[in-house]
Amino acid sequence: MPPTNIPSEIKTTRSPKRLPRRAISVLATGAALTLALTGCTQLDTTSPSTVRKEGADAKAADQGKMGTVDCRKAKCVALTFDAGPSENTPRLLKILKEKQVHATFFTLGKNHIEKYPELVKQMDAEGHEVASHTWSHKILTKIDEKAARSELERPNKAIEKLIGKKPTLMRPPQGRTDDDVNKLSKELGLAEVLWTVTAKDYTTNDSKLIQKRVIDQTKRDGIILLHDIYKGTVPAVPGVIDELKKRGYVFVTVPQLLAPGKAEPGKVYR
Repeated sequence: MPPTNIPSEIKTTRSPKRLPRRAISVLATGAALTLALTGCTQLDTTSPSTVRKEGADAKAADQGKMGTVDCRKAKCVALTFDAGPSENTPRLLKILKEKQVHATFFTLGKNHIEKYPELVKQMDAEGHEVASHTWSHKILTKIDEKAARSELERPNKAIEKLIGKKPTLMRPPQGRTDDDVNKLSKELGLAEVLWTVTAKDYTTNDSKLIQKRVIDQTKRDGIILLHDIYKGTVPAVPGVIDELKKRGYVFVTVPQLLAPGKAEPGKVYR
């Protein structure tokens, strides 16, 4: 099920099926980026720069791999794609290979992972980060715990079967999360990754407009949200990459963006 009506602000949703939730406290260090949400619940998100700083002070065994780019020095951005793979993904992977760019793919299970298993294998083999976008794009804050657990466990198992390792990152559909989802994600070894840049490519097939929206919004440490299921998106990618490279940006995966820090299960990053 394709994502629809993705909100510009990340919201929590109270459901009558769920027990009342305790408000998440704001991190005392001020390191987290706190978003104002509807209702009385607040969501804490942690920025890449905060993770990198914490990682620099951590033991070597607890540090993430930086690869060839140190985002403490370089002007890094992460290119991410939701809701695939799809029939458009082979062309996207070819573009990324030609441009020597690694991306993070938040893949869907139903009708995507199960339909295009070889593309998931190719993503991993070519150095991209394979992550989860749930099994069938149900809004996790609107379903009960059993259903939410299934939405997260099924893609974990499917991805592990294909590439030999479980995903460590998850993007909640429409960016909707809350403390119950955080708790479940922690239990399943998943960190939640939101975004700072969206082209709202689900509203248009105009590749030039998609390209402009991304370029206009992107800043250092940006996490760019696109969807490889829409026909106007993939044609916009070469222009996005070329222009942002001209402006001095370096493309990395989300784990590389956070390194030498690492995403912690149950936490939310943006």
